Amino acid sequence: MINVENLTKSYNHEVLFDSVSFKLNPKEKIGLLGRNGHGKTTLFRLITGKISPDSGIIIIPKYYRIGYVRQEIEFTKDTVLAEGMTGLREDEKDQHWKVEEILSGLGFSKEDFKRHPDEFSGGFQVRLNLAKVLVSEPDLLLLDEPTNYLDITSIRWVERFLIRWSRELMLITHDRSLMDKVITHTLGIHRQKIRKLAGNTEKYYAQLAQDEEVYEKTRLNDERRRKEIKLFINRFRAKARLANLVQSRIKTLSKMEEKEKLERLKTLEFSFRGSPFPKKHVMNIRNVSFSYDPQKPLIRNFNFSAKARERICVVGKNGKGKTTLLKLLSGVLKPQHGEIALHPAVQQGYFEQSNIKNLDESRTIEEEILFSHPDVDRQQARNICGAMMFEGDSALKKIGVLSGGEKSRVILGKLLVTPLNLLLLDEPTNHLDMESCDAMLAAIDSFEGTVIMVTHNEMFLHALAERLIVFQHHSVDVFEGSYQRFLEKDGWSDETEASEAYLNDADHNNESHLKLTKKEKRRIRSKFIAERSRALKPLEKRIFCIENSIEKHDDELNKLNSDLLTASQAGDGEKIGMLSRSIHTCRSAIDNLFDKLEQSTIALEEQKTIFERKLEQLEPNIEY
Repeated sequence: MINVENLTKSYNHEVLFDSVSFKLNPKEKIGLLGRNGHGKTTLFRLITGKISPDSGIIIIPKYYRIGYVRQEIEFTKDTVLAEGMTGLREDEKDQHWKVEEILSGLGFSKEDFKRHPDEFSGGFQVRLNLAKVLVSEPDLLLLDEPTNYLDITSIRWVERFLIRWSRELMLITHDRSLMDKVITHTLGIHRQKIRKLAGNTEKYYAQLAQDEEVYEKTRLNDERRRKEIKLFINRFRAKARLANLVQSRIKTLSKMEEKEKLERLKTLEFSFRGSPFPKKHVMNIRNVSFSYDPQKPLIRNFNFSAKARERICVVGKNGKGKTTLLKLLSGVLKPQHGEIALHPAVQQGYFEQSNIKNLDESRTIEEEILFSHPDVDRQQARNICGAMMFEGDSALKKIGVLSGGEKSRVILGKLLVTPLNLLLLDEPTNHLDMESCDAMLAAIDSFEGTVIMVTHNEMFLHALAERLIVFQHHSVDVFEGSYQRFLEKDGWSDETEASEAYLNDADHNNESHLKLTKKEKRRIRSKFIAERSRALKPLEKRIFCIENSIEKHDDELNKLNSDLLTASQAGDGEKIGMLSRSIHTCRSAIDNLFDKLEQSTIALEEQKTIFERKLEQLEPNIEY
């Protein structure tokens, strides 16, 4: 258990935490929420002792091991396997199989184990950092955006790993879907304070909105009350006979705490600017092929047609050609074979992280937005700067001094001022916090044109995708249907027993894991359904009986009230007394039944959650 007491931390006179306290209890999995720049990573660094608080203490038990996945890349060994083994505890230094299992789950092949870490892309280097921490089996696992640069199959592996994780966990991620599936509690940094709440992000944000609404109503009521008291004091101060009342009001006023109006927090607020497109088809792709290496074709004889207002998501493992496809569609690359035909009326916008290289570092943010389109004036440019969280003088910063995340927001701002009917988006949620991801999702959903998007964010896939372009089995294919339909019908071929060995081994030993046969799958499925039925059926039956009983008592209460009215009209005192007692008894019984119904409903929801998590652990080997 970790105990944080009265923690305060500031940077450059800006307060991040102001006397905050919370506890991390055994086996809790906490999702850390907060806007970019509000102190999430700083809190991790405080817990690990990398930096010190201005005041307050963090109490950590003796011999309690904390594993923190660093974003910095620093390798000391000549092979991936040897580097991964540096994370093993002293008493496990020779257990290379344990490292191999986790590396496999994160997408490394057996051939990769012998390669030098510096040969890999940044994404795979981040995975190696993650593997080094996971093999150490710390008491507390601190993960700061662990899925950045991971492909979708690796993200799903990490998700199942964290669901199975039996110790404490603190997780920072912009992926709301991942967080909600993993965590037991949320810890939110908001207005320099920290609030801990049992439940998922939806529950936290609902509670936060409710609290702020109550605060504002209370503030307005207090303000009105203060005005009334001041008016009374000024009006009757000179009245001798009201002196006591005036003094009483003065004392009341002095005790009243004046609440400050809540400052409006900066957040991304935007919508894409549409351009009319009267035709049915936006583009046609015929027999397109492309490869950087003739021996390893990325895209071969690909055919595809995009319609107006479609939402198409491009999915697959990293390095298989997703970004290359978007570059072909945008015209950045030319196909080596085949043809990409865009309708003449298409106005396209292309967002990709590497596009920040195309920004003019000598310009200000405002100038970069202003020169994006001929009909943009200075006021519109300033408005977009504000929407991208570059308010006031911040809009006058030079591009050259911005961080990578800030430059990405400038690229996004340039798209917003340009009239478009085709959006090509390559991982648009990188560098965004959870609130900004929500804004991005809403903006894409309301855009009037066609969207073709590369993303590993399963919340976006479930919410937006009408069709998929899938890179899998060394080919690229079109799947006609939603992402959920894809998971049910095809799924990810790489999610096999080999990649889940570590997850399915409760003792973390070196036993082999064989692929399940159809018969074994049916047996496990039947066992799961039977177990779920045994747990849920009694609760469902109990709820049904309680609801029927409430309905009967309600009918009885209506009859008693009717009889009471008749007795009152007849003046029958004895019957009125008897009926009143019966009504009281009936109401008490109904109240008691509602209490039981609430308890049973909560118990049912808890059991359903337990089985949903079990189902997550069984996927993808067992289909339901």
